[in-house]
Amino acid sequence: MHKKLLAIALCAIIALVPLTSCTDSSADPSSSGGAASSSAGTSASPSAGTAAVNSGETVTVGILHSLTGAMAISEQSVVDAEVLAINEINAAGGVLGKQISFVKEDGASEPSVFATKAEKLLGQDGVVTVFGCWTSSSRKAVKSVFEDYDGLLWYPVQYEGMEQSPNIIYTGAAPNQQIVPAIEYLIEQGYKSFFLLGSDYVFPRTANMIIRAQVDAAGFSVVGEEYAAMDQTDFSSIIAKIEAAKPDVIVNTLNGTGNVSFFKQMSEKGYSASDYMTMSFSIAEEEVRAIGASILKDHMVSWNYYQTTSTPENDAFVAAYKAAYGADRVTSDPAEAAYDAVYLWKAAVEKAGSFDADAVLAAIRAGGISFQAPEGKVEINPENQHLSKPVRIGVINESGLITEVFATSGPVAPDPYLKSYAWAVAAGIQPLE
Repeated sequence: MHKKLLAIALCAIIALVPLTSCTDSSADPSSSGGAASSSAGTSASPSAGTAAVNSGETVTVGILHSLTGAMAISEQSVVDAEVLAINEINAAGGVLGKQISFVKEDGASEPSVFATKAEKLLGQDGVVTVFGCWTSSSRKAVKSVFEDYDGLLWYPVQYEGMEQSPNIIYTGAAPNQQIVPAIEYLIEQGYKSFFLLGSDYVFPRTANMIIRAQVDAAGFSVVGEEYAAMDQTDFSSIIAKIEAAKPDVIVNTLNGTGNVSFFKQMSEKGYSASDYMTMSFSIAEEEVRAIGASILKDHMVSWNYYQTTSTPENDAFVAAYKAAYGADRVTSDPAEAAYDAVYLWKAAVEKAGSFDADAVLAAIRAGGISFQAPEGKVEINPENQHLSKPVRIGVINESGLITEVFATSGPVAPDPYLKSYAWAVAAGIQPLE
């Protein structure tokens, strides 16, 4: 029997028994440490409660990110941004007359856990949509779950492309909105030899497949390619290989705590950007806080948004984020893309006039779903369900923020399969599972 039918039957059984809850129905507190594996929240008054999923007064969404494990350093800020957007929308009257409540689950930095928790959210909790994941491994682990349940996932992080699920909206960058323009920028700046360093999973390996094809087509060379386990803390052997290769630039696709270990060990050897420049795709303001601005100063990153991005919408976003979570907190591209996702979902629900996932997807595929985001206007491409987004290259400064050194003149249309690049087509780049 199809999983969705099983879920409906389970919900019917649950409805016959008294409903009890082990979750908190009060507003979600700002992040300051660990979190329970499952929690619920709403910005409505505590008396409103969240006992009845999708009751007459509330509609319930899921939040699924790593609150523990190697990826928690990055994903907690994404959770905070999603909760901020939910609270803002509730304060403004909600969606279709309902307040938004949420069930929060911890993927624990393990793809198998993400899959289990996604099935719980869709099948047991009956959420109308889910905002979740960071790594491509976690997204691929839940992809079939959302397709089986005919659910809807909003995925907020830049990724390697080569995917188009009918049940996923991709609000982070496609490779032509981050990876490809970053390499183009490096080549324009005179870099000719590239060392590729990444965590050992699908995003870095696919990204490096793209980069190799792009660098080769430009007539330059990749002088090394190394991968580290997600929980690896000793980078001495990889650093030795970098020293031997003497690259002009290191293209870095490490994720999570691997970034902390690598850059701190490079710093311990006395290396800075003047010795080994890096271009990173997974270091944003939150990671700079963890690693240290003095260590990362002058290194380059490629994103679509920075805390320093100059728009009125970003001024309001940064102020609201700091007011909610502390003046010392920083925003970042993944957090902003997650914040955008909640507002885009709201826009799609209102266009559909329904919370039903099929109706919301139909509204998205009809086109015209956009949001005046902190990064600038973003719009969902109805054909591939990725966003049109601006591209920005930045340099990390001594204060721990990122100074923009290049930006496109406007949004760039998403090209997740790089069909518009002759060198990518000629290379026959294929998705990795």
